[in-house]
Amino acid sequence: MNRLSRLTSILTQLQTKRIVTATELSQKYDVSIRTIYRDIRSLEASGIPIYVEEGKGYSLVDGYNVPPVMFTEEEANALITGFTMISRNKDASLVEQYKNAIDKIKSVLRQNQKSKAELLSRRVVDIQNLSEVRTSNILSSIQVAITSLRVCQIHYRSLYKEEESHRSVEPQAMYHTQGNWILIAWCQLRRDYREFRLDRIQSIKMTSSTFADRAFDLMHYFNEQINKARKSKAK
Repeated sequence: MNRLSRLTSILTQLQTKRIVTATELSQKYDVSIRTIYRDIRSLEASGIPIYVEEGKGYSLVDGYNVPPVMFTEEEANALITGFTMISRNKDASLVEQYKNAIDKIKSVLRQNQKSKAELLSRRVVDIQNLSEVRTSNILSSIQVAITSLRVCQIHYRSLYKEEESHRSVEPQAMYHTQGNWILIAWCQLRRDYREFRLDRIQSIKMTSSTFADRAFDLMHYFNEQINKARKSKAK
């Protein structure tokens, strides 16, 4: 992380939390405490009103940040509750990106809202995946591939036969079931839609190649799969 990015991130941390210590910041950005002192002085020199609480840490002068969006207490609570559920997700990239988003949202909360948000985050928990096992770290990349119509090359290991294959796929949609994320993609090898569990994808590479939008309809796809299953069962 370059210095400008670090200064911007430190400002976000100051907006997110009521008190931030130099030790906490040095550990987060893997720099010396002396470097953090210099960064704080640079932020102050640029006009950021940082208040030093002796023996505690740094905080922004209350009222400095005027939120561009006002959250009600109920809305802030809903966001915090959502994060407790996402934080138990098995995909590390989703957890990380959601945490970054929540930090930015917290940065526009007033001081009393921040205190309440921190309290609620300690009092609400999703008991699924309590050990916070992570089985994949590619969901965010696949989401980008879906929205940018980018072909991906994947190394996949099938669930039951443990067979490995390399495919070029066109990511169309994703769904979550029984603790697992499933990618629905057009397989260029099979010339048909296929489903791939993210925890079975050994590696993925987003290529520079794009594909034509297939106007994929997720609910239509689900209905087709249900009808196929019914017909197969009836035979």
